[in-house]
Amino acid sequence: MKKLLIVTVFCTLTSLSAVAQEGMWLLSQLGQLDLAKKGLQIPVEKIYSPGKPCLANAVLQLGGGTASFVSPEGLVVTNHHVAYTALQRASSVSSDYLTNGFLARERTAEISAPGYQAQIMLEMKDVTKEVLADAEGITDPVERNKKITEKIASMTEAVKEKKGDHEADVVSLFEGKQYIMHTYKVFKDIRIVYAPPSSIGNYGGETDNWMWPRHTGDFSFMRVYVSPKGEGTEYSAENVPYKPEVWLKVAQGDIDEGDFNFIIGYPGSTTRYRSSNSVAWNLQKNYPFSISNFKAIIDLCEGLTKDDPAGQIKVASLEKGLANAMKNYQGNIDGMAKTGFLQKKLDYEKEFLTWANSNPERKSKYADILAKEKAQYDMLEKTRERDNVIGILQSLSGTLSGVAAQVYGVAREMEKPEEERQPGLTEETLKEYANGMSYTYNDYYEPVDEAMLLRALKMAEALPAGQRIAGLEYIFTGSGMTLEQWVEKAYSTSKLKDMEFAKGLIGKPSSELVKLDDPFIGIAAGIYDASEEASKISQAFGANVTALRKEYIEALYEWKGSALYPDASGTIRFTWGPIKGYKPADAVWYEPFTSLKGVVEKNTGAEPFDAPAGLVKLEEVKDYGRWSDPELTDVPVAFLNQCDITGGNSGSPVMNARGEIIGIAFDGNYEAMTSNWQYDYTLQRCIAVDFRYVLFVTEKFSNASFLLKEMGVF
Repeated sequence: MKKLLIVTVFCTLTSLSAVAQEGMWLLSQLGQLDLAKKGLQIPVEKIYSPGKPCLANAVLQLGGGTASFVSPEGLVVTNHHVAYTALQRASSVSSDYLTNGFLARERTAEISAPGYQAQIMLEMKDVTKEVLADAEGITDPVERNKKITEKIASMTEAVKEKKGDHEADVVSLFEGKQYIMHTYKVFKDIRIVYAPPSSIGNYGGETDNWMWPRHTGDFSFMRVYVSPKGEGTEYSAENVPYKPEVWLKVAQGDIDEGDFNFIIGYPGSTTRYRSSNSVAWNLQKNYPFSISNFKAIIDLCEGLTKDDPAGQIKVASLEKGLANAMKNYQGNIDGMAKTGFLQKKLDYEKEFLTWANSNPERKSKYADILAKEKAQYDMLEKTRERDNVIGILQSLSGTLSGVAAQVYGVAREMEKPEEERQPGLTEETLKEYANGMSYTYNDYYEPVDEAMLLRALKMAEALPAGQRIAGLEYIFTGSGMTLEQWVEKAYSTSKLKDMEFAKGLIGKPSSELVKLDDPFIGIAAGIYDASEEASKISQAFGANVTALRKEYIEALYEWKGSALYPDASGTIRFTWGPIKGYKPADAVWYEPFTSLKGVVEKNTGAEPFDAPAGLVKLEEVKDYGRWSDPELTDVPVAFLNQCDITGGNSGSPVMNARGEIIGIAFDGNYEAMTSNWQYDYTLQRCIAVDFRYVLFVTEKFSNASFLLKEMGVF
């Protein structure tokens, strides 16, 4: 029992034939999973087959999440929270699509999803030899990493130059043991088709976020458009719906506990092979700081928009994103504390070091890996407080300071010799940045912006000696004003509030920018040297730690001699697991399905449990249509399975043994929030909205049967 716990808790060298629910597998590994014995009723080639039509061709990366084609007319389904920012950007006080939802009854009424892109994978290719060729013989980790980065940039740029709507991404697996290039077709015209009101799509809000039982109808429909020639282009009235080669069929039958499920999606990142050094850094430093930081900003947003509906819409996406991350980090802290995760890591590493030291050859190769890695974290600690503040000044101190930091940073970068410049920074990059600036300004709400900058400057002023940012001292000691006065003057005098003016600054030399005497450019220039120093420290840390982690994984291979699945890397992955409930605490059992009755039982008439009257009425008169589950004798809302997912999987299709869509993944459960670090067979669950609830709400609540017809349900 103890040995099994060590192997499964740390996900260290789990064999392919072991508890296969664990793992976000590469599509190229499917043949090794023996899925037919697990319950799959279609050949694995139907799921993924390079160069041939397969289910993977129906799955897209969209807006930081995942989506899937569900009709031959480019209709895609994803989570409400994946479409949330698009709804927010398209909303106004008079047309509040977040609160009221949105439905286009005609194609011409579908509205653009500002700033959204989607991409579908065309090819996966192992490019390890090609990537590492230029770095061969280089022993310095920083220089080696630079060569690899330059090589990757040239490879991906070549793909883009070959075809305008194609892009490539080269990802490192196993800390640089392997490199895979994914080539994508990119779609830039995404339109909103249907989203239920937040009282369905976000039912339960942050109270229920990450929790079970769950009663959230977390879904939305969007459509992908292309040029008449089939090219992925920006929005145009001439564009037409994309006709995918493959789209998912909607399951017509019942689903039950124990049924085989699988998910194809784009999980963001996991850290399952990290050492105790990484665990301690996050548990004791990163997570607590982030929680405190995010909570402070959320409080500012809530306080300053309390009586301003327009302001609430402007900050809605920021607030929701921070709240989601904050609860995730707190769940990690709680989960690590409850399970003694750090100590278990230390105990495991003690066992590893005993093995490493028991042989002279192994001792010389592996015995000091963890100590060397700890020294790298000690280096980060020396300037951690300063570097945290720099990060806030560049990204979480308001729209105007963020724009200024980007504009000034790009100018300084372009002034460097080409060989020292950030790889991939081209004139095309600058054009894309300018085009995307409208989305940045769309979220600008001055009272919150001012408060965020004031908070960031106060944090900078409070930095200890030795970590202070010299370039900002003119504000603290030389301005003759309080910080409150300085910030107020900055917002009253800056021309950066004019988006077109800001766009016009992109590409100008830094000397010309400084001459503008704009207060936000002044901040950007003031933190630049410290930011460059922090960046160099971070780059050195990343290069050195990556090299050490690669050695550690090689040691684990040698020690355990088993196969590994790679950590998630933002690329397409496969996971499977049966529908299954779980036991969160003593004498408590959670059933794997929730129902419409539960929605009404939670209803208080006030946020976050403000179920729409029309939905409540449907439950009262039992008008379920054909969407009632025979065992529940009710409309199913959400279900649990043992699929292994993480952030980025939001919106991923959940499919049955025949490859038909039965749900949409949207969350994990709070009891297993440490899932990025470990897979817990007993506790970890994926929460999915049941596709029968999607169809029920679409048809019976919103009277949008035409969408069901398009999906082939009728």
